[in-house]
Amino acid sequence: MKTQVVIVGSGPAGTGLAITLQKHGIESILLEKESFPRLHVGESMTGECGASVRALGLEEEMAKYKYPIKYGTMVYGTDGRNSFYVPVMARKKETNELVAQPTWQVRRSDFDKMLLDVCVDKGVKTIKGTAVDVLKNEQGVPCGVTYKTPDGEMHEIHADMVADASGQHTFLSNKGITGKRQMGKYAKQLAIYSHFKNVKRPEPGEHANMKTDDTIIFYQKRNHWAWMIPINDELVSIGVVTPAEYFRSSREDMKTFLKREMMTLNPELAKRLVDAEMVEDAHSCANYSYQIPDWAGPGYMCIGDAHRFVDPIFSLGLHFTLVECRKAGDAIADYLNGKTAGTANPFEEHMKYCELGMDNAQVLLDVFWAYPFAFSLYIRDAKYRDGFVDLFAGRCYVTDPPACIPALRRLQAEVSTEEAMAA
Repeated sequence: MKTQVVIVGSGPAGTGLAITLQKHGIESILLEKESFPRLHVGESMTGECGASVRALGLEEEMAKYKYPIKYGTMVYGTDGRNSFYVPVMARKKETNELVAQPTWQVRRSDFDKMLLDVCVDKGVKTIKGTAVDVLKNEQGVPCGVTYKTPDGEMHEIHADMVADASGQHTFLSNKGITGKRQMGKYAKQLAIYSHFKNVKRPEPGEHANMKTDDTIIFYQKRNHWAWMIPINDELVSIGVVTPAEYFRSSREDMKTFLKREMMTLNPELAKRLVDAEMVEDAHSCANYSYQIPDWAGPGYMCIGDAHRFVDPIFSLGLHFTLVECRKAGDAIADYLNGKTAGTANPFEEHMKYCELGMDNAQVLLDVFWAYPFAFSLYIRDAKYRDGFVDLFAGRCYVTDPPACIPALRRLQAEVSTEEAMAA
């Protein structure tokens, strides 16, 4: 079997890439081992994530699902104190002024399947199977994959390009095509979550500007927090993130642990759960951060979580993925059309762009966890406020960052110094 691009994984990274490639007239095959709809955490979109959905031409599809509308993110500090609210806003192209532009909350099982269905409707070929290994040509450049079907048969897909959209499975890294996974600062956390009904959502006047279906984050202490995200008219996603060792030391099963933590982590969360009812089992996923070097080169590229994952507290993960799949489609088109094929690394500029966005987000996260009180002061400061709105929206891919970034970097340097001294 032959195609121009074989894409390993058909989550948002893979399907978004396939849609973008098709706009360039490039054929692709999606290889997926799981059946859809599938359970997946990560239900909240940033403002720019919503813009990516619109850029992919999917706004009408989104309307069919009647997803909750998100107008902002509310963060409650320890014991409900030092709270702050960040609205979802866009930048007007003509004037660069901030304007309200809401985004969506989504049920990821529905959203991911929606994207896959769009690909199928557009004629993108999909194959059910597990990627096993990478094919290479005589020069050692990736030129396809081998895969195993559900009935155990082995097959090959030959391609001009291999795109890794396998998320945290990091297929190309595991096969030695890229560098090895390097664990980040938030490497030992665990998220335990479920869906609930009869949760008390924000009411008009409860907090200035906060709307019924906004994201709410509840801070307890460093690396210990909870989220509350509406996913439809009835259900709310609630999850608790803690150090994995803390969960193990409790000796509780996941359901018991989640229910207890929800009632004790932050009073602002507990008061919303008086009549709450868990409607499915508790689930867990590793909430660690990592980075993979050399994640793109002649014949191959990783997208989103397949090369880097940062702490998800401000819902930037899906945004990074949708930005990257669109940019990756453009970069792959240039490569296949010969514009960059002769360079040592045809994707060097693409890699720099992607890392810039994640690096700027990393500053935001590092300072939030190390100096939450200073962070809450900065975000209320008129000098920095608009910059925080930009970062929370996902406008991280800027070489000329807003004023809050240099201020945060100074605090980040103190974090690094403290960590070095502790080590």
